[in-house]
Amino acid sequence: MAAPSLIPRQHCWVWHGKGGGLLEQGDGQPGSIQTLQQHPKPSLPAHGGNWGHSAPSSPWPLSLQAQVWVYFCSPLLRAQEGMAFQRSHRLNLLRLIVLLLVALAGIKFLFGDSFTLELHKHVSKDSGFWGDAGDTGQDAGPQSQDLEETVVKIMAPRQETGQQVPRDISATEMRLVHLDLKGAAPRVSYLEQVFPLLSQLGANGILIEYEDMFPFKGELEILKSPYAYSEEDIERIQQLAELHKLEVVPLVQTFGHVEFILKHEKYQHLREVERFPNSFNPHIPETLALLKSILSQVIEKHRRSTWIHIGADEVFHLGEGMDSKNWMSRNKGDMGTMYLKHIKEVLSFIAMQYWGLQVLMWDDMLRKISVGALRESGIAKHVSPVVWFYAPDFNTEQIEPFLTKYAESGFEAVWFASAFKGTTGPAQAWPPLSYHLKNHLSWLKVTQALPQLAPLRCQGIVLTGWQRYDHYSVLCELLPVGIPSLAICLQTLMNGGFTEETKRKVLEALGFQSLQLEQSTCEGRGTFPGAEIYHMVEQVNGHLKESILKALEDESAIKGWFSPYHRKHQFGNPRNMESFGSKVLKLHEDWESFVRDLRGQLERVYFPDTVEEWMEENVNPYLDQLRDLVRDYQAIIRLNARPKVM
Repeated sequence: MAAPSLIPRQHCWVWHGKGGGLLEQGDGQPGSIQTLQQHPKPSLPAHGGNWGHSAPSSPWPLSLQAQVWVYFCSPLLRAQEGMAFQRSHRLNLLRLIVLLLVALAGIKFLFGDSFTLELHKHVSKDSGFWGDAGDTGQDAGPQSQDLEETVVKIMAPRQETGQQVPRDISATEMRLVHLDLKGAAPRVSYLEQVFPLLSQLGANGILIEYEDMFPFKGELEILKSPYAYSEEDIERIQQLAELHKLEVVPLVQTFGHVEFILKHEKYQHLREVERFPNSFNPHIPETLALLKSILSQVIEKHRRSTWIHIGADEVFHLGEGMDSKNWMSRNKGDMGTMYLKHIKEVLSFIAMQYWGLQVLMWDDMLRKISVGALRESGIAKHVSPVVWFYAPDFNTEQIEPFLTKYAESGFEAVWFASAFKGTTGPAQAWPPLSYHLKNHLSWLKVTQALPQLAPLRCQGIVLTGWQRYDHYSVLCELLPVGIPSLAICLQTLMNGGFTEETKRKVLEALGFQSLQLEQSTCEGRGTFPGAEIYHMVEQVNGHLKESILKALEDESAIKGWFSPYHRKHQFGNPRNMESFGSKVLKLHEDWESFVRDLRGQLERVYFPDTVEEWMEENVNPYLDQLRDLVRDYQAIIRLNARPKVM
């Protein structure tokens, strides 16, 4: 390619002595020249001027400067071109610097993040339930070959048009708030109110586990809930997150916890064990094909995202299916290698199709796999494990073995995962504040001790807020009910402990006057989004059941003159019944009025299916008893002391 002219103007020529010489003439437009022909150094034109060496500061390489001659036009033209010369010279220098910087950045990015998945030669002697390291057996060869092909393919940039370059947040410790949407997914209008609070409290990202709330299309449309978000909703969520400086990290389960997929008859043949919808059979090619489709649809709608989480935790019943048993019989019973084989296939797809997208996965299945097997798999270069532990009091010694293993396995960075709700019982309606605070205080100790525990970098922490234990379980604590716990936990992480100053910031952010950790209560009106639901659920949790059971079981008049026998045979004396009737009717009226208000508040935040489920699980089992009592009371009073019905 021809070197740029020092004076790219009409009537000025550049002659390059290299390779016989090229004569180039400016076309009158700054910064462009035309190659006329291969030509020896021309003689001076008749109208005057002279040839001269290029200046030492010219943009040509030193090796060419001695052979580059510039024809300077007549003195009059040179004077007219003086200023243009200086401007063009500076512009060319600037262009050269920019090109060099871009080239250096490209080389670093290309070779620093290329997908190599190297197979290490030195295998550890570690062994355990998941098999000895390196026992890949007959199926290890094809898998290794696939990964080598991946190395070649992945060196090219993503082919999708319009793809944004991911932001580099590797040096920033992330604090992601987990939104578990497999139950009680909030309306977008509620998230619009909550996101500013999350940012205020110290979160800088959200981990969104969509499950059936994602607007799947085409053949995948069967997976979405009737109340799934629309594509416009997904875009709006990301806009709101960006507005409040929250990184959006989508979570797509790729191995276990896929009940929302495998419950459908269309996909039942992909189950690891035919009877259970929990986990994929990793040996059926259609499994990976389905996952590619699901991942593609989710990632395509999250072009702003730097990270994706592939789940991969609690792969229940792995190894129990016939295909897995056959595979293990050929591979010395190594279930760890079987697990990693599937994970590598998922990582390979993401790397090939979405180059630069960083990947997270839950770590619990990795804990059982030997260091040798993990090193040999090469996944450490392409995924970061999220070490989760939800107990209130644990010490660094409990976490250290996992961290040591991951460091020895080649991982350079890890994430941690705590919990602000959803881990103290599948039907828990009210979060125990002290329990979750202690969990975060324990994680603070681990984070502070990490440099002494293992040569790993902590990239961030996920504050999980589980809404269901799995797709089939009942709802845990609702998000508005869990916000005080979330505020305490986030501010504890931000301030390095739960001090009086931390407490003051929490109360100020939530609009409370005081909080009682051991009683798990907050006093005051509350000004955070969903505060009305928080107080109303507190009433249901603390008083509904108690007040109704007291009326039904402790009232002696009901036991004596309105027993189940009286109600079954529809007889009673109005004189005796009226002694408790007014009290029961008033209790019923008060709770019915309260529940109508509660339903109205819930409907502002949640879709109808969530409202109905929560009422069925938390209100109706107790209120229905009172309703039945009132119904029978009113019916028997109208009978006016008639004989019992036999």
